[in-house]
Amino acid sequence: MNRLRIRELVRKEFIQLFRDKRNWPILFIAPILQLLVFGYVVNYDIKEIRVALSDQSRTRESRMLADAFTASNIFRIVRASDDPGQVEDALLAGDVDLAIKIGPDFSSLIRQGKTAAVQILSDGSMSNMAALRLAYISTILDNLNRTFIRELYPQQMTYGRIDGRIRTWYNANLDSQNFFVPGIVAFLIMLISLLLTSMAIIREKEAGTMEQLIVTPVKSIELIAGKTIPYIAISLTQMTVVTAIAVLWFKIPLTGSVVLIFFSACIFLLSTLGIGLFISTISATQQQAMMTTFFFIVPFFMLSGFVFPIANMPEIIQWLTYVNPLRYFLVIIRGVFLKGVGLEVLWPQLFALTIIGTIVFSGAIIRFRKRLD
Repeated sequence: MNRLRIRELVRKEFIQLFRDKRNWPILFIAPILQLLVFGYVVNYDIKEIRVALSDQSRTRESRMLADAFTASNIFRIVRASDDPGQVEDALLAGDVDLAIKIGPDFSSLIRQGKTAAVQILSDGSMSNMAALRLAYISTILDNLNRTFIRELYPQQMTYGRIDGRIRTWYNANLDSQNFFVPGIVAFLIMLISLLLTSMAIIREKEAGTMEQLIVTPVKSIELIAGKTIPYIAISLTQMTVVTAIAVLWFKIPLTGSVVLIFFSACIFLLSTLGIGLFISTISATQQQAMMTTFFFIVPFFMLSGFVFPIANMPEIIQWLTYVNPLRYFLVIIRGVFLKGVGLEVLWPQLFALTIIGTIVFSGAIIRFRKRLD
């Protein structure tokens, strides 16, 4: 390979890329926008649960139940009515997240030492959030039950008990930002490298400059190098910026090796650049290349474990995730960010990325030909 020819091809690609102002939003705005969206908007943290309460008992015990909810600073009673149908209507309209209905015999049953039923209706249209709300409710009801038992049976009861001392490692406060933000760093690298590389050859064909490249002494491997090196540099630069924002702005702990992150990113780029080159060789227009790119991006995103656990997927789908390079890179980047692990733990993911990247990139080189068709 001739270094001078590759250098000039790289310089030409940078000039052509930045001269087209349509590329500026993809290069500068999209990474920051997606990081902000996933950092602030997309999260599973529950800060407020709106409650509609129907208290037909109106006794000390029913007020204790209502106070137990509001004392948590998460539940907020926004609708109160004696009519149980009104709280159901509020839940149906989406004005509240929970509807609590206390029957008229609630207090008398408790004072008799009997079980008093309280109907709690939860909006299950968002299953993940509903499950978290129900977990909060169970904890509150358990604490209130112990309070009622102590009042009914005031004698001292001594017995052995299990003292579970729970400590959450790697994300002590269970913040969703610590889960999503490192993942968006990996997703942005895939998105930018795939999208820009897939249009690299097509842009030459549509601009009519492919004929000029054909009559030059530039070899196919030199043309591929000239087309991929700029996007490697852009992807790594964007990764640097996004990682800095994640650490300095969102306060995401980076406990592992930065060198390992960038080394893994370079191996990951073998797969994404290879797929981008393959799309570029089979597409006729930039619009077709872009649509084909998103055809790859959506399955990669959904089958990577970015949001949905792979273990919850059907078994046949789990087997498909093994050919998804984003799956392995997410494990690496979250492991380095949150756990601070190194090669001794992450070598299986790096090995899988190397195998996939080598196969994909080699296939793209074989498929590529310096010609118009």
